[in-house]
Amino acid sequence: MTIVRYEPWALLSRFQRQFERAVGESADGAGAASVSWIPHVDVREEAERFVVAADVPGVEGKDIEVTADKGVLTIRGERRSESKTSADGFERVERATGTFLRRFTLPESADAEAIKARHVNGVLEVTIPKRPQEQARRISVQAA
Repeated sequence: MTIVRYEPWALLSRFQRQFERAVGESADGAGAASVSWIPHVDVREEAERFVVAADVPGVEGKDIEVTADKGVLTIRGERRSESKTSADGFERVERATGTFLRRFTLPESADAEAIKARHVNGVLEVTIPKRPQEQARRISVQAA
């Protein structure tokens, strides 16, 4: 018997990308056609935080913008092309350049005011702390 790992969010993510390509625009009106490439990301939940790690090799930190607005985390930026002329002959370019955009809906437990981001060795790591859980309290019932 073969064990297959079930990843329901992968299907939803793929559907969202296909939908945005078909419609030609993203939720905020910025055209999906203006996005040149999509960085790969890992998202994980830990006890005290969520972590989003995006592969953005060749992108400088000053060219990355991370925002959180109305429960949506947005990562956008640009990988600039190297301006060099090749007069020696053949050249093949496979690395994508231009703008990128990724959006994630923040869970209700996320503390959007305390989000931090750092860019090291081509990886952007966005840390989203969780708000402390409210503890249930006992309410006394008064007899009439």
